[in-house]
Amino acid sequence: MDTRSIVVIKTILEEGSFQKAAQRLNCSQSTVTFQVRQLENELSVRLFERLGRRMVFTPAGKSILPHMEAILHSMQAITACNDPASLHGELRVAVAESLLSYKLHALLGDFVERAPAVKLQLHSLNCHDIREGILSGQYDLGVYYDVGGHPHTLEVLPLGQAKGIIVASPLLAPGLRDFDTPHQRKETSFIINEPRSIYRERMEAHLRARDILFRNTIELWSIESIKKTVAANLGVSFLPTFAVEQELAAGSLVELPARMFGRQVQAICVWHKNRESTPAMRLFRDLLQNAALFHM
Repeated sequence: MDTRSIVVIKTILEEGSFQKAAQRLNCSQSTVTFQVRQLENELSVRLFERLGRRMVFTPAGKSILPHMEAILHSMQAITACNDPASLHGELRVAVAESLLSYKLHALLGDFVERAPAVKLQLHSLNCHDIREGILSGQYDLGVYYDVGGHPHTLEVLPLGQAKGIIVASPLLAPGLRDFDTPHQRKETSFIINEPRSIYRERMEAHLRARDILFRNTIELWSIESIKKTVAANLGVSFLPTFAVEQELAAGSLVELPARMFGRQVQAICVWHKNRESTPAMRLFRDLLQNAALFHM
């Protein structure tokens, strides 16, 4: 469907005649008539009928008008996203640390290149805090893991599943590598970040289900610090696979097998439905969808 035909249709409705629509659009009346006939042939419906001196929609035309307007609105949004002049102002994005550190660098560079006039603010936060920040209007977009609790006022865009794995040093004693047998007391540490991390929550749920206890928990606030501490054989951790790919390939970390429920974690982009979507927000969401961060 040609969007020019939709513009012609809307102009005829507003002006009331083919002749006035042609004058407003600065084209011939025959061009307007051709656009209408072309669209009618494509849709196999008659769109207009004359009522007195005015051209009005037929019942069939009225039924498809909302769909034509939706197409026109979508095309205008796409055009705005590709027009650097329309991309300005501020965009506040809150992102989970692991996604910001390992998944979004190329996307962020692309966004800055396409929207140099937008002031991009990035905030690395816990997933629960990001959700609350979107609800309160503190952030425009949130890119994080699905921790639930999303009311109908939030729009949720799935980005794909991230797999989590248990990792340890290759020097870890064989007797400490079993995370399937119940009722164990492990003489090593669980090395992880803050308590409301979704990966920590998933691992702790597995440990409770198996009645497996660590000697202690070491809390670190950086994934890089966690990986280095685990590589030094000071304990084990549960991290997204994409965050430890290099270490696994180099042999400084190894994966410990486990029959674990909840290993897959859904990544999402979230925004408030009542918040007007700016061209910058739409561009960022489009880049996220096209980036294919994970295998869907």
